[in-house]
Amino acid sequence: MRKVLQFALAIAAIVLAYLLYDSIMKPIRFEKERTKRYEAVIENLKDIRKAQVAYKDVYNRYTAGFDTLVDFVKHDSLPLVKAIGNIPEEYIDSLKSRSKAEKLALKQGIISRDTIKISVKDSLFGKNYNVDKLPIIPYTEDKKFELATGEVTASGLPVKVFEAKAPSEVILHGMNKRLIAAYNDGKDYKGLKVGSLSEANNNAGNWE
Repeated sequence: MRKVLQFALAIAAIVLAYLLYDSIMKPIRFEKERTKRYEAVIENLKDIRKAQVAYKDVYNRYTAGFDTLVDFVKHDSLPLVKAIGNIPEEYIDSLKSRSKAEKLALKQGIISRDTIKISVKDSLFGKNYNVDKLPIIPYTEDKKFELATGEVTASGLPVKVFEAKAPSEVILHGMNKRLIAAYNDGKDYKGLKVGSLSEANNNAGNWE
């Protein structure tokens, strides 16, 4: 009987030790996985921002459609000013300004500028970039970022804005809901986003 009791106590001690270990490790494992997922989502949001800024440079507006944005990156082009010739160093030294020296060299025909077209994809991301992943939230099968555009007033002037975001419940799907709630406690937006529809924030991300 004593051996049975000792065995039962040993088992109970092992179970308690495991529960204690698990209670310590659970938030550590959560934070490690959360950091990994958030870093991947942030990189995607930076790419969306980069594409949107380029799109606005070309069309003077942002787009609220990922189909349009993906097609733009895949098939459109950006103007690139190519320098032909060199500014004489003595011009720069005498004028104490590279921009003034450049204007003088252009006027005298020593240098010239030629505008060429370069692929948006190659220019922004490189040839091997998978553009089709742009709308997809990392670590999900097919969940897409929320994308919207708008206009706000800043210093009395209308400013075009956009916002791309992903809620933490989607980014961290399958993870401990209690720990997700604890992590989100007190945050203005429970997730990650870039840009804003309510203010002109220079397309900042809420992680920056």
